[in-house]
Amino acid sequence: MTTVELRKELITKWEKGTRVLDLVIQYSMAKSTISTIRKNREAIKPADVAKGVKSLTRKRLPAVEEVEKFLMVWINEKQLAGDSVSEAIICGKARLLYSDIT
Repeated sequence: MTTVELRKELITKWEKGTRVLDLVIQYSMAKSTISTIRKNREAIKPADVAKGVKSLTRKRLPAVEEVEKFLMVWINEKQLAGDSVSEAIICGKARLLYSDIT
């Protein structure tokens, strides 16, 4: 599987005029793989991902991102206080936060 960074590189080269066949040779990839990347370029190009990420997922809802931020703060506070935080406790807190936000 190729990284998103590599896919962006392939798209840029193709848009600058590099032929698909030349990309196949340069990157040792199947023509169908490069064609699929080219076909999905509108979803790949705007992606802002960390280096090494291999897959794109749908953008999360703002409420979910907000819950995640609050949850991380809460977890850090619990850990600093020396409290034990299990997966079940975290899931319960996430549900409460989500219901408060939405």
